[in-house]
Parts: sequence; C-alpha cells; structure tokens
Amino acid sequence: MKKIPNTFGLDVQADELWEYSSVAELETWIAQGRITAPYLHIGSGSNLLFLGDYRGVVLHSRIIGIETLYEDDHRVEVRVGAGMLWDDFVAYSVDHRWYGVENLSHIPGETGAAAVQNIGAYGVEAKELITAVETINLQGEKRIFTVDECVYSYRDSLFKRAEMKDHFVTYVRFRLDKTEHYTLNYGALKHELAKLPVIDLPAVRRAVIGIRESKLPDPQLWGNAGSFFKNPVVSRACFEQLYRQYPQMPFYEQDNRQRIKIPAAWLIEQCGWKGKALGAAAVYDRQPLVLINRGGATGQDIRVLSDAVQQSVYCRFGIDIHPEVNFIG
Repeated sequence: MKKIPNTFGLDVQADELWEYSSVAELETWIAQGRITAPYLHIGSGSNLLFLGDYRGVVLHSRIIGIETLYEDDHRVEVRVGAGMLWDDFVAYSVDHRWYGVENLSHIPGETGAAAVQNIGAYGVEAKELITAVETINLQGEKRIFTVDECVYSYRDSLFKRAEMKDHFVTYVRFRLDKTEHYTLNYGALKHELAKLPVIDLPAVRRAVIGIRESKLPDPQLWGNAGSFFKNPVVSRACFEQLYRQYPQMPFYEQDNRQRIKIPAAWLIEQCGWKGKALGAAAVYDRQPLVLINRGGATGQDIRVLSDAVQQSVYCRFGIDIHPEVNFIG
C-alpha cells in the first residue's frame, strides 16, 4: 500500500502509486496494458476528499517545464507540463512580465488539475487564458482539445465527465499578454492595491498572496482543500425574493443580469457555521468556504460536516450549495 498525497492530511492509501515523468513513459505503460481498472489519476490531491483507502492504482504526472510556442510584441503562447506546480507557473509568468495569470497566484495544485477544474479567483478563470489541452487516452491516442472543446464553465470542464476518465492531461497551453493590463474589479484586491503608489505585476501577485494567506489556512497546519463549496448561481426571480428578506446579501450579476451569483461563504456564515466544529472536522474561523481537518479527521468526518452545512443553507435560504471538492470512494 502507498500513501496518497492529499492536502486534507488524511491518512489514506492506495494499492499502488505510479508516477511518470514523460508522455513516452506513460505511453509505454499504456502499450504494456499495465493500467487497468480501478485507477485514478490525480494531481497533488489539493481538490480531493478521500472517503477511505483506494483499492487500485493512483497515477500522478511528474511532467514539468514551460515551453514557448509563439511570441510577438503583444502576446506569448506557452506549453506547460501537467505536473508542474500551478503557482510555479504563475511566478514564472510574473517574472517574465506576462499578464493575465497573476490573479490566480497561490492556488494549490498542479497545472493539469487547474485546467480540469477551471480554477478561478479574483475575477479571472483559467479558461480565459487556456488555448488548448493536450491529452492521451488508455488506447494510446493523443488528442489536443481546443479551449472551446473543453466545454468550460464555473469550476467544470469536459474532463470532469465520467466518460473522460480514460483521458490523461499531459500539457496545457496558455496565451498571455505582454501589454500591461490588470483585472482589479474584485473588491478585496482593489482595496489592497489602492494602498500602493504604483501597481505592477509583482505588486498584484503579492496582494493576491496576502489576501489568500489571510483567509486560507496553511494545509501543513490545518488540512484543507481551499474553497470547499462553489458559489451558487440562482435565477433573478429567486435572488429578488431573497434580497427582499436579506437586503445586506452580497451578490454578483451574471449572464446579462439574468442570473445572480451569491457568495457561499456569506450563506454559510449566516447559518452560524463559521468556526464551528463537528468532532475533528471544522469550518475555518476566517473563511466559511473552507473545511479543515483539525487533526485525526477522516474523509467521512469531513463529509458529515459538509452535508450538515449544505442542509443548513438549504433550510434557511432554499439554495443548494455544491462541493467544489471531488469525493473519492
């Protein structure tokens, strides 16, 4: 049995843990028929909740590196290994004065998982920067999916569908700008940067990191997967009914104002869950979106807490909030 890496700090194991460093190595395993069900392909385990041991093979990419595919005076397109730490890619981009990805600083996990999950923060989503995703499937067939073919939506993509389980992301392609521009409409980020005499890429990255560190616990201290729940998006009619009852409720208009995103953190806090624990699992006292392992929690403990939070929000507001984290087992 091999210990499975995961940021919740859960003591879970798999029958086998195989790591590969190149597409060629993975191709060899596929050709030899070594990868048979059950199997699970993971990144660094930063968005997974294991409900128990995994009786099968866990695969993990160690493909790293950044290759420039195209560059002119205005933009650059790069190819990034799926196993590269996401924040290392962001730091590299900021160092090279490439604009677009800086708002996604300090998000845990690896680049391949970032593309599968369509990560987002502070007004930016990965899908806005991705041009294509390279994959190989269990038949040994390589395919490059264009960004449109990835069917991206809020924290979702084609690659999260059950029928795509046998497609492994090997590289992700991004297009970044070389012309200075920023996305600063997110309240907390805008507030932090307003304190500075000059705004540049390093300053934006530092501000994002500062905000995240102030709200999110270090997984080395408190096991967690970052934001546990997605922000719900409701119809305007549903929102207006709630807003009459809760005029202090924050919201963000979507789809030409026809749909409204409501912060899940606010809903959870209104239900009294901020800082509350059920056994060894708890809602983080600085950010209600985060569920933490206080020490010795199992995946089932965290699931029980998740279910309780969801039920409370639904009972009070009539809104379903759904986990962003993937449950395994």
